[in-house]
Amino acid sequence: MTEHFSVKLPEEVAHILKALNDNNHQAYIVGGCVRDIILNKDPKDWDISTSATTDEIKAIFNKTIDTGIKHGTVSVVIGNKVVEVTSFRTFNPDESKSLITDLSHRDLTINSMAYHPEEGLLDPFSGLEDIKNAVIRAVGNPSDRFMEDPLRMLRAVRFSATLGFDIDKSTLDAIKSCSQLIVNISRERIRDELTKILISNRPFKFILLRDVQLLKYILPEFDICFDITQNHPYHIYNVAEHSLKAVSEIENDIGLRWAILLHDTGKAVTKFTDKDGTDHFYGHPEKSVDIAKNVLERLKFDNKTIAKVCRLIRHHDKRIQPDFKSVRKAVNTIGEDFFMDLLKVQEADKKGQNPEFLNTSLTELNKIKEIYKEISNEKHCLSVKDLKINGRDLIALGFRQGKEIGYILEKLLNNVLEKPELNTYNDLIEMAKSLKNQQGESL
Repeated sequence: MTEHFSVKLPEEVAHILKALNDNNHQAYIVGGCVRDIILNKDPKDWDISTSATTDEIKAIFNKTIDTGIKHGTVSVVIGNKVVEVTSFRTFNPDESKSLITDLSHRDLTINSMAYHPEEGLLDPFSGLEDIKNAVIRAVGNPSDRFMEDPLRMLRAVRFSATLGFDIDKSTLDAIKSCSQLIVNISRERIRDELTKILISNRPFKFILLRDVQLLKYILPEFDICFDITQNHPYHIYNVAEHSLKAVSEIENDIGLRWAILLHDTGKAVTKFTDKDGTDHFYGHPEKSVDIAKNVLERLKFDNKTIAKVCRLIRHHDKRIQPDFKSVRKAVNTIGEDFFMDLLKVQEADKKGQNPEFLNTSLTELNKIKEIYKEISNEKHCLSVKDLKINGRDLIALGFRQGKEIGYILEKLLNNVLEKPELNTYNDLIEMAKSLKNQQGESL
């Protein structure tokens, strides 16, 4: 099927198409960029599929990069733009290489369209119709497509989340029957797809991974949370549903969304039901930190993200009173760099609980935010580095260099957190002298 409509291609892309055509090769823009054009989105990348071999592509253009020669891909550099140009692919050596064969082995119909300025839209698998009907459908036999590359099962869920499309029943059924194949995919590729689902505008679509039986293979620690009920006045969802509702309530930052997703995974191993039938999860933040660290390391996240997620999970249940002293102490414990993120996590957490208590919780959190803003504006002392004296001052008073200095500075900080007006050089020196005298008396 061919649809004729005009697309304004970037000058560099049009140049590559023309150069290939002038050298007697077929060439089309394909895949995601065609889909994005139809959806009125600006394509992030432009991909070209051609009848030319990699050697022929390299012979035509002055500057190329061998980005994926074994897969038939060459990056062509025109000015500041890099465009991937790939030879027509086939998964079967008995098949002849052609555009239709290439498109027939792509993952989804919405990604299996091609465009040429003179030929218009080439849509042999009805991708345009599926876009109009908001349907995610595998090309041809879905099981065959998923056996060619099992990551496509995750991609189907990801596009459902990012585009808001429903997955066709035959495609869903094939994912269920092929789900165990996902174990053959690299953890990095799985991580990237999971993250794209989480930071989409529809993160609750994550539940599809459970429905199609992928979750038990790629994130078993979260999968079991669907079976952990919470019979408690503050909760109306099971642990997984609560977490996904909370994910939907927080900004789509990677660290924040992974923190919220994993913040209660420790409940699966800490659940205790009392004699009245009420469920409790004592110590679950610490267990959740251990689980999150294992999950994120397994998925090859960078150390900075792992540290951020684990710190937020460790403190997500921390009770902060809406008063200046409590807020100062909380900021000191958690760190100024993470405090506002923690409040975002706590707010999302509350929004995923029993709505009956939400107004009270949000009123308290807003008061804490106001207090923190005032503390920041007034530059209250919140850490040892903010004290008006330092280790050199203590050494001058006769304290021993080393652990003793750190201990005394922490003691002084605790006093200042209680009463910020004590953060003056003279007051701190007097307090330090008093501590020095107390040490002498105890000897």
